[in-house]
Amino acid sequence: MPWSPVFTAYRRLFATPGALAFTCYGLIGRLSFSMLGVSLLTAIADRRHSYALAGTVAAAGLVGVALGMPLLGRLVDRYGQRRVTVPAALASAVPRASLPLLLHLGAPAWTLCAAALGASVAPNLGGMARARWAHLHRADPALLHRANALEQALDELCYLTGPVLGMLLCTTLFPEAGLLAVSLLSATGALLFATQRRTEPPLAPPPATGARSPLRIRGVLLLVAVFLGTGVVFGSLEITTLAWSAAHGRQSAAGLLLGLLAAGSGVSGLLFGLLPQAAAPVRRLLLSLAALAALLLLPLSVAVLGGGTGGGIGLLAAALFVAGTGTAPTMVSGLTLLQRLLPAATLNEGMAFAVSGIVTGISAGSALGGLLAQHERPGLGYLLPAGAAALALLVALAGAHRLRPERAGAGAGGRGRAGTGVGSGAAAGSGSRPAAGPENQLPPSAPGPTLPAWRARSATCAATPPARRPRGRR
Repeated sequence: MPWSPVFTAYRRLFATPGALAFTCYGLIGRLSFSMLGVSLLTAIADRRHSYALAGTVAAAGLVGVALGMPLLGRLVDRYGQRRVTVPAALASAVPRASLPLLLHLGAPAWTLCAAALGASVAPNLGGMARARWAHLHRADPALLHRANALEQALDELCYLTGPVLGMLLCTTLFPEAGLLAVSLLSATGALLFATQRRTEPPLAPPPATGARSPLRIRGVLLLVAVFLGTGVVFGSLEITTLAWSAAHGRQSAAGLLLGLLAAGSGVSGLLFGLLPQAAAPVRRLLLSLAALAALLLLPLSVAVLGGGTGGGIGLLAAALFVAGTGTAPTMVSGLTLLQRLLPAATLNEGMAFAVSGIVTGISAGSALGGLLAQHERPGLGYLLPAGAAALALLVALAGAHRLRPERAGAGAGGRGRAGTGVGSGAAAGSGSRPAAGPENQLPPSAPGPTLPAWRARSATCAATPPARRPRGRR
C-alpha cells in the first residue's frame, strides 16, 4: 500500500506548539529502554558465560519495573510529570551507571541483580507522552486516535533500532558499551522531556476516598493473568533468540533478528491502529491470541527442524518477522478491553497493574528461557513462547463471560468506555469518559502501543489518564 498518505495524515499532530519537542526527547529515553535488554544479556553472557545468570539479572530488573511503575504512576497523578520525572531519573541513573562497572569488576551475582532492580525504577516516558497527547487532543477524537497510532509506530521504531544498536556497541567496542550508552540516553531523554512544561497535563483533583481496587473489578484480574502470559512470550523470545544466534556463531545477528520481530509488530500495529475498531473487543482479543499462538509456531519449526546449522538464520528471520505481526493486535485488543472495564477513577492504577503483569511475565519468561538455553538445545526454547500464548488464550476463553463490562450502574459509577492510548513494552496515555463533562469525553477506543519481548525495560506503557486542573490551582 502507498505509505505517503499515511505519514501525511500524521503531520497535523505537530502543529501544536511543543509537540515535536516532547516527542523527540521522549524518543531518546525510550530508545535506551529498547537497548537495555539485549545490552544486558549480551554483556553478562560474554563476561560470565551464563545465560541463566543473564536471564536472572534481567528478571530482577523487570521486577523493579513491575513494583515501581504503579508507585511512580500514582506520584505523577498527584504531583505532576516534571516533579516526579527529574528526581526519579536522577535516582535511577546511579544504579544504572554502576551496573556495567560491577559487571566489569566481576562483582557477585547478587550485586548485579540489586543494581538492575534499582535501575529499573525509572520514569515511564512512553506513558507520559501519551498522556500529553490525550490532554492536547481530548476534544478531537480522530486526531487523538492518530496520535496513539503514531506513538505505537515510534515505539516500534525504537525496538527496531535499539536491539541492533545495543548489540553493535557490545560486540564492536566492549561488552559493557551498550549499558553505558543506555545510562547516558535514559537520563538525558528524561531530563529534557521534563523541561517541556507547556505540553504537560495539568494535575487532577485527588480521587474520591473509598474507591474500589482495580483488581476487584469484574474481569480485570483475569486480563492481568492474560497479560502475564503474553509477557512470558516476550521475555522468552528475546533470550531464546540471543542463545540460538550465539550457538550458531551468529551472535551479532541477534539484534537484527529481534529488530525484525519488532518490525513485524510495528507494521501490523500501525495498520491495526489506523483501522476503525469493531464493537466486539472480547472477540478481537480471542482472535488475536489465537493468531499469536499459531504464528509463534513458525520460529519453533524453523529453529528445531531447519536450524541445525547457522544457514537457517534467513528462515528464522522471516519467521520472527511474521510472528511479530501477532503481538500488536493482541496488546491493543487487550488494553482496549481493560480500559472499557475500568472506571475513570481507577484507570491509571488499573493500567499500571496490567503493565506490571506484562513485565512480571517478561521476568518469568526471561528466567525460564535462560534455563532452557543453558541446558537444552537453543532452538527448543521457542517452545516456551508458543506454549505461553496458547495458555493465555485458554485463560481468556475460560473467563470470556467475565470480560464484558457490566451495564448496570455504569453511568452512576463513572464507568464509561475509555479511549485506548496505552506502549512494547508497552503503554499509556488515554482519556476516560466521565459521567459528566462532555469536554473530557474521548473516543470509545483507539489504538495503543505494543509491548513486545525486547521491550523489557519500556514498561513503557502504563496508562496515565488525562485530567483537568481544578480552577484556581496552578
